Amino acid sequence: MWWLHETHSVRGEAEDEFDTLLRETWLPRVAETKGARVAYVLRHAHGTGPSYRLITITALEDGAAYAAYAGSRALREAAVSLDGLRHDVEAKLLEPLPWSPLRSLDLAALPARGADHDLTLYMEDTVRPREGKLEEYVAKSGAHYAQEMAGHESRGHAMLKVLGGFRTVPGSGRRREIVLWQQVVDPRLVLGLLTREVPPELTRPGTWMNDALALRDQWQSRLLRTTRWSPLA
Repeated sequence: MWWLHETHSVRGEAEDEFDTLLRETWLPRVAETKGARVAYVLRHAHGTGPSYRLITITALEDGAAYAAYAGSRALREAAVSLDGLRHDVEAKLLEPLPWSPLRSLDLAALPARGADHDLTLYMEDTVRPREGKLEEYVAKSGAHYAQEMAGHESRGHAMLKVLGGFRTVPGSGRRREIVLWQQVVDPRLVLGLLTREVPPELTRPGTWMNDALALRDQWQSRLLRTTRWSPLA
């Protein structure tokens, strides 16, 4: 399964109108496309980056579903209306890493017009491994990072739960880009991350923060919060 990841730069004064059009027109038209469903709609939390950014993640069964999505006249017409309410949109196609817990979805189970639920906070890390280290990062992020985070969760003091790991499909987005998709389990620990230095026990040899420096030292973290009507919470 592929995942179409889009970041919409919305005009601030048109935020409510953009939401309505996305929820009432875009989501249902995507659902009419064979093998496609919008899975997540999220906001980039204010105070953690650029303003008025909305993220959609669309699940696509395969390349044929993407072709149907890209060739849909109904979606092109809706996109023109959305363009009138945003400055820009950036898109990339992602595929799951071999170790990713999130690999596929039951598309028919996703509500075509969104849902109604409490808000959920996610941390999205976009990682750019060093030249020549991409495949090693793919393997070790599963064997080391995901396992280390699962250990924190089993001991009851996890800040994040790793739900998925993805890489850009060749020809889409940056060539060496990994996206880690993580649910915030304890927001209080995120506050500690912002207000304190990283404790030494998390950066000593043997930890991912230390050992991964051989593979990468550049990444971007975003705090994303689902909309109340996002198909998935």
